[in-house]
Amino acid sequence: MALMITDECINCDVCEPECPNDAIYMGLEIYEIDPNKCTECVGHFDEPQCVQICPVECIPLHPDWQESKEQLFAKYERLTAAKTPPDA
Repeated sequence: MALMITDECINCDVCEPECPNDAIYMGLEIYEIDPNKCTECVGHFDEPQCVQICPVECIPLHPDWQESKEQLFAKYERLTAAKTPPDA
């Protein structure tokens, strides 16, 4: 599953820099998470870093993005491969 940020977000700015996939961004009113980039930190950390650091606990699992650990790891591999420059 991907994560999501609820409207309890206080825009404290601590989650965005913690995301290794750059999935968190400022939306119209609160921070949001791009589910196409969110791997719940699979491949990077044992636990989602944004959830660990959020002071108001407003980052639950996204109910519309059901993904297994295997699917999240495959997404991680795609995202990190896209960041790696091809050999010259």
